[in-house]
Amino acid sequence: MSTEDMTLGSSIAPTPNRLIAVAMSGGVDSSVAAGLLIEQGETVIGLMLRLWGSGPSNINRCCSPEDVKIARQVAAHLSLPLQLVDVQDLFKKVVVDNFIDGYAQGITPNPCIACNRHIRWGALTEVAHQMGATHLATGHYARIQEQDDRFLLLRGVDQEKDQSYVLSVLNQKDLAYTLFPLGNLTKGEVREHAHRMALPVAEKPESQDLCFVPNGDYRDFLRQQKLPLLPGPILTQEGESLGEHRGLADYTIGQRRGLGISASYPLYVLDKITATNTLIVGPRSALGRDQFVAGPVNWIQGDAPDELFEVGVQVRYKSQIVLGSVELLQDGYVDVKLGTDLPDITPGQSAVFYHGEICLGGGVIQS
Repeated sequence: MSTEDMTLGSSIAPTPNRLIAVAMSGGVDSSVAAGLLIEQGETVIGLMLRLWGSGPSNINRCCSPEDVKIARQVAAHLSLPLQLVDVQDLFKKVVVDNFIDGYAQGITPNPCIACNRHIRWGALTEVAHQMGATHLATGHYARIQEQDDRFLLLRGVDQEKDQSYVLSVLNQKDLAYTLFPLGNLTKGEVREHAHRMALPVAEKPESQDLCFVPNGDYRDFLRQQKLPLLPGPILTQEGESLGEHRGLADYTIGQRRGLGISASYPLYVLDKITATNTLIVGPRSALGRDQFVAGPVNWIQGDAPDELFEVGVQVRYKSQIVLGSVELLQDGYVDVKLGTDLPDITPGQSAVFYHGEICLGGGVIQS
């Protein structure tokens, strides 16, 4: 991990009582977050991650040369220092390799959660500390509230943009050090602030795809990374053979299109059995599930509840929160029972638990 000094304007001053490092990406959210903090009289420095890309023609979309250029323009406009933090090797190891390994094991991992845990609130925090920062601020849509010497993670006011799901890996130490300047704003209000500040990113579109996956096609990416994709049988729940799949990594739970088989009724992916390299398909009515095991769970408050309790459960980013109950198992795992069937419960994704607006924590869905 290294840094490249790209200071714009005056050099970084000696550490004041409060120095805030803003994780910048060249996007509107992080740019407005930095601008708001400066308007509030804070001393701010910008840190921009340099992340791994799969090749010269497949650069990481979070830190492309164009993004770096724009981030420099924003930094110059706001008169704040900007520094690049090179974490390419670490990102490849803890985010990309785990993503590839997950698909090899038949699960569907969430790399954004791994990135938050190990990169933003890991490597980037370490650099910020070394530079004397007292806080790390990001452009995430979430809120932090201090209560009885504890820090609560709350959903963002803009429910459509809320990102507490991917922040469920944070702990008390992280929250004590973190600021979310956009937590009380809607996306529309953020763009209004960007226009008011005359930021060059005011109308920059958002990228919804994985930053390290070229063209947004994870299947092509896995093939480029030489993940072995072995054909195998496609079976119904009753064991009837319907054809051959291209490799389990090509499919996700709930997938309907692109199965390469025909039937008198729509078929969906119900399960992937890695032990026998088998894809199980069936009708949508067989897709829903209301129980699963997840963990180990990161409880943001630090302590696991003592007994069975009711929570809101979110099983994928942007999916609906539904009511359920959680029973503690051994070694930090939990048994989750939902009040309604969900069609998108997928091993490798995270189950995140809520009490109203409060994010309690979460863990990876196992089975």
